[in-house]
Amino acid sequence: MQETGPAAEPDDEQRWAELADLVLIISREVQFRGYADERAVPLSPSEGMVMRHLQHDHAAPPSRIATATGLQRTNLSTVLRGLEQKGLIERRADPGDGRGVTVHTTDHGRTNYALVRREWATAVSTAAGHDATHLDAALALLTSVESGLAASRPRTRATRPAPES
Repeated sequence: MQETGPAAEPDDEQRWAELADLVLIISREVQFRGYADERAVPLSPSEGMVMRHLQHDHAAPPSRIATATGLQRTNLSTVLRGLEQKGLIERRADPGDGRGVTVHTTDHGRTNYALVRREWATAVSTAAGHDATHLDAALALLTSVESGLAASRPRTRATRPAPES
């Protein structure tokens, strides 16, 4: 995979910009679509990030969730309250440290995540005409981009994120 920067070709820079633009557009389209299944609980983008993280980190303290998602602790606290009210997560006393808590998905939270992923898969597959020819390459590229962006995320949130166009 080529990187953008001084060594990147001008055409590559435009193609990387196009990829970023398409990822943002696709994300918004999936989000706007909503869910056909009335059992699906819609989530805000921040709630979705937390639930996505909890699928792989089943007993996470809030500090680890904040670091993994890039959310500030104060914002995370609000997100966790909302997810608790929706019955998707629960907080439990940390068994190793009675003062701390760990966040866990509930059965309803795991079921909801699986349900919305099925709906996303159907929507995206249909939009692509069910052509999976380049799906593995796309997944590999996007996984690499996601990992690289997460690894290079600024440690402080002093700067505001760039606005979407």
